[in-house]
Amino acid sequence: MALKTLGAKAAAALDRELMSTGAFSIDQLMELAGLSVSQAVFRVHPINKGRRVLVAVGPGNNGGDGLVAARHLRHYGYHPTVYYPKRSKNELYQRLAKQLEDLDIPFVDDFPKALSSADHVVDAIFGFSFSGEVREPFPTVINALAETKVPVTSVDAPSSWNIEEGPPKSGVGSNFHPNFLISLTAPKPLAQHFKGRHFIGGRFVTPAIAAKYDFDVPEYVGLDQIVEVGFGGQKL
Repeated sequence: MALKTLGAKAAAALDRELMSTGAFSIDQLMELAGLSVSQAVFRVHPINKGRRVLVAVGPGNNGGDGLVAARHLRHYGYHPTVYYPKRSKNELYQRLAKQLEDLDIPFVDDFPKALSSADHVVDAIFGFSFSGEVREPFPTVINALAETKVPVTSVDAPSSWNIEEGPPKSGVGSNFHPNFLISLTAPKPLAQHFKGRHFIGGRFVTPAIAAKYDFDVPEYVGLDQIVEVGFGGQKL
């Protein structure tokens, strides 16, 4: 049985509800999302495969999840570096970046150079709210991710993909197929086009919210913040 998916409008409405009647703050949701991303990286790329994790961070919430993940990865013993070319002026993102600076996590400007010495990459550039054109410097970054042999974990959506329809038919991202995907809260329709290992994270949803938005809450085990699901969103 295929897992139910959450479209872009429903995902945005769900986030708004979680932060209003659900009584969550955006800080909490981002912390839990970033924690689940870090666990997915730990699962697919244990430290003995190499400690150097490059986190590519976009300007919005997806990027915030990446900043949180980088902090957790550092505490796990990895050596993360962060590529964050379009820094947000939002106070929350500034605090997340400061937390990384206090851990001596380097911020890099030259993405191709950083990629050449990375063991793993986290794609936290664009998430479910992305639409329209990919603007510089991100086309260069996404093209590099498409061509690299370094394994890539995408957060919620492979950057540049259409949330409903998957990879673009042509242009930036049309040949970008990351190795791993961590869907936050619930898979998005694009998961049907994804061929790698797929995880769901975000262990904070109430049964009532899941029923209202018509998606399945996976069975998390023990301390895990993630659950692996099969190809195209099939349950394992």
